Amino acid sequence: MELVSRAAELYGNAPALIIKGTTLSFEACNHRATGIAGKLYQMGLHAGDIVAIISPNTPEMVLLLLGLLKAGIIAAPLNYRFPETLQKKALEKLRPRLLLTATPASTPLPGIRTESVARFLDEASHATQHEAFEAPESMERPVTIIHTSASSGEPKAAVHSFANHWYNALGSNENLPFGPGECWLLSLPLYHIGGYAILFKSLLSGAAIAVGEPNESIEEALEHFPITHLSLVPTQLYRLLAKPESALCLASLKALLLGGSPAPKAVIQDALRHKIPIYLSYGSTEMGSQIATTPGPIKSAVQESGRTLPYREMMVAEDGELLVKGPCLFMGYLQSGTVQPQTDKDGWFHTSDIGQISENGEVTIIGRKDNMFISGGENIHPEEIEGALMMIDGVGEALVVPHRDPEYGQRPIAFIKTVEENKPDDEAITQAMNRLVGKLKSPIRYFRIEEWKCLPGSQKTDRAWYQRVALTPDGPFA
Repeated sequence: MELVSRAAELYGNAPALIIKGTTLSFEACNHRATGIAGKLYQMGLHAGDIVAIISPNTPEMVLLLLGLLKAGIIAAPLNYRFPETLQKKALEKLRPRLLLTATPASTPLPGIRTESVARFLDEASHATQHEAFEAPESMERPVTIIHTSASSGEPKAAVHSFANHWYNALGSNENLPFGPGECWLLSLPLYHIGGYAILFKSLLSGAAIAVGEPNESIEEALEHFPITHLSLVPTQLYRLLAKPESALCLASLKALLLGGSPAPKAVIQDALRHKIPIYLSYGSTEMGSQIATTPGPIKSAVQESGRTLPYREMMVAEDGELLVKGPCLFMGYLQSGTVQPQTDKDGWFHTSDIGQISENGEVTIIGRKDNMFISGGENIHPEEIEGALMMIDGVGEALVVPHRDPEYGQRPIAFIKTVEENKPDDEAITQAMNRLVGKLKSPIRYFRIEEWKCLPGSQKTDRAWYQRVALTPDGPFA
């Protein structure tokens, strides 16, 4: 039995999708998904075809993804914030049979059938006849194509199988219980793996998902939805903690899963003061979302990211790179119309993350392999320095990149956002950094900024842009 029907049979009238003004049960979602799948087949699509979706998080998008899952059609949700040029590049590589968009495309791509989400769903709901069908269920069949966040270079199209999503959700739910009567707010975009993963967690466990309006803030959603679980990145948590009402709502949760990037120590300490149940997590698109997570809410501002979850394997290579494998590992990247596996001869995927695994199995992320540089013969990990900077009172955010140096080859410089203008001053920061990481790793200059330069369509800082500027011979840092 395919997964959406299975959830309807197991959980029936239990809430599955909570939206403003109404609630859809698992049975109701299954009925809607059946209509969507039937409409897709009527249009001539078949299991294994690709359907791309460009839309913000909406209840309609959730139903579309359930319908695609039921039909055995591969869902490729794209970042609706991407500039049109990036969207076109992604679509040219995907070559989907159908593109569904929340807003009309200004210049549709030739050869790609394009329809609005609203029109498609209206036709699906008013169709006079829907085929009774069950898409052949297979753990190996491809289910999604999710693009990486592309901290460097172009986003890569990661292809995930049913098994990848199933075992990722299963291992997550075993570590962080999520079941009937509970509700996870869809606070991460469905075009990111962390957002899509919540769908499988719900379908496996019988718990509900809450979806707000596209322009609704997390603060508003926390106030009027019965949220018990929430996924955030550190920037989102920082903003919520600045508002007393939101911090109070967060304290009432059963679990707050925090990942995406290392969280500043001050933010964690602030969250703990508010008694917010934080689970720290390390994950990746390629592993279907979570890889390691703390086994319970943290009690102090720890640096590790928890322990390896069930159905995952991790090891540290000789150069310190973290390697992963297991049933959560994606099928490969879509390249030239085919799926290209990305594992070595022993089945390990090389994450490009540098880290450590203690004897107790605790995972600590040090930094990215491609961000590392050498200064005076020593390997320098910018993330280690950034973490130390954010431990200093008054430093909210930091980014470290290399700058050319005639004696050492390269030395670190830092871009920082401080809580107060020009406080703490450079001398106070330098003294603190010398104690925390030593003189060699302490940045030689600090540049205060008000807003970060981010990747297109993302809130992720464009590290490569800062690296290019810092290394430009006639740039402002020369």
